Amino acid sequence: MQASTVSGFSHPNQAFCHIAETRTVSPYQKNTALFASSDADTPFNFDFGEFLKNIFGDDESANKTPAISTSEVKALFGLWNDALVALDPDAIAKRYASTTILLPTVSDLPRSDYEGIRTYFVEFCKRKPSGEILESTIIQGDDYCMDAGIYEFTMGTTGDKVKARYTFVYTYEEGEWKIAHHHSSVMPEALLAK
Repeated sequence: MQASTVSGFSHPNQAFCHIAETRTVSPYQKNTALFASSDADTPFNFDFGEFLKNIFGDDESANKTPAISTSEVKALFGLWNDALVALDPDAIAKRYASTTILLPTVSDLPRSDYEGIRTYFVEFCKRKPSGEILESTIIQGDDYCMDAGIYEFTMGTTGDKVKARYTFVYTYEEGEWKIAHHHSSVMPEALLAK
């Protein structure tokens, strides 16, 4: 029999304590507070995993990260770049996860919250940038995906081009893929040649 309810407990943790106390319950005991068997001749059958799902819900399906294709991972950059081209710091900052880190191209300061990321892009957007991926490597895991390579920004205010290495690590949060880690750095060989 699978337990479907726990009655008489004001908090689910009390049920755990009670379970620990009733481990020695006879497999044939009838009318046990938590685990009643309707037939005295049927051995007691208890699935603890099912019991936890009944108390707390099936978090496995609620938090399951959906599969994402390589082309869909590449398209995530497009969502971020569209917000950048629109010069919308709020839309850009909303592309980042609640737990995130941005190591930006033209700032020494790491940004790890919405306001810090937004502030960086308020300044960056003044240059009217537009990004393009030149080289990309996609890596996918069970609960994340990553796009890393080389991109180039064209600054609309001056026409200058800035080539940089990048890494975007995405995590699934609130029903969409968001940026958990973004690292961008100017190509080092050009700096070393100066």
